[in-house]
Amino acid sequence: MAETMKAIQTVAVGAPEVLRLRDVPRPVPVPTEVLVQVHAAGVNPVDWKIRGGVFPTGALGAPPFVQGWDVAGVVESGPRVTRFRPGDEVFGLIWFPRPGGGYGEYVTAPARHFARKPAALSFTEAAALPLAGLTAWQTLVEVAGLTAGQRVLITAAAGGVGHLAAQIAHDLGAVVTGTATAAKHDFLRSVGVHHPVDYTAGPIHQQVRDQDLVLDVLGGDHSLELLRTLRPGGLLILTIGQVGPELATRAAALGVRVSPFLVEPDHRGLEALADLAERGRLRVRIAEVFPLAEAAKAHELGESDRTTGKIVLAVRS
Repeated sequence: MAETMKAIQTVAVGAPEVLRLRDVPRPVPVPTEVLVQVHAAGVNPVDWKIRGGVFPTGALGAPPFVQGWDVAGVVESGPRVTRFRPGDEVFGLIWFPRPGGGYGEYVTAPARHFARKPAALSFTEAAALPLAGLTAWQTLVEVAGLTAGQRVLITAAAGGVGHLAAQIAHDLGAVVTGTATAAKHDFLRSVGVHHPVDYTAGPIHQQVRDQDLVLDVLGGDHSLELLRTLRPGGLLILTIGQVGPELATRAAALGVRVSPFLVEPDHRGLEALADLAERGRLRVRIAEVFPLAEAAKAHELGESDRTTGKIVLAVRS
């Protein structure tokens, strides 16, 4: 096998043009890791925010580096790995938030960063699921402990995290409210949203009240307003940024709670998502698929905030 592979390197912090197709060393697995031939890689908002310098690169270090944490592909090898064998189809969230290398032809990562790809999903759909799906699963199930009959508000409910969170919350028996423009309300209903809300029609807190849980994927000033949609003792989970002093003070004054969140690799969560997909309880909406070489175009589309669902890179045709 060749010692190099094709990958998209982020060669500097800047506009999408800093994403370049390069030959880079092919990774080699160490014991407990698997080498996976990537068929598709998911594109997430954190990708273009890191590339553009909106978020600090943190554990990625200085450019050049290969971005991408969502992958679906086929296991080629795995020294001292018992979970998988060569030829197994897998999907996973790898190494997050350290460099994942998903925008490349091969990746290596701990075997427990992967789960078996559900047969009900294509490689494209499976690659769209890990980061967004685990964000939804871990916040709703593990952090909030959402139960049947509770009321949950999901912001940007037509987006990558939002449309998956809506389906998971619906499957748990919650009463789901989701925000999107009116043009996307039929889509929201199709993914389990009981009460679509047009965020352009006026302040959210004037349209939604007494929620047990708010899943906030927007952050910023939105979070301050969303606190007012909660019942006393309700919880807002912030999936982007930190809980700043102003937000914490406002939450305390209103008698509600707020929690930051950062998704983690988790094979058990992936297995739960795979089970939902196999049973027809979870569908992945693909906004658009781009060839690996057109990663810059994928980022441009993502930054436009015009997508419904997830953007994916086709790494292997």
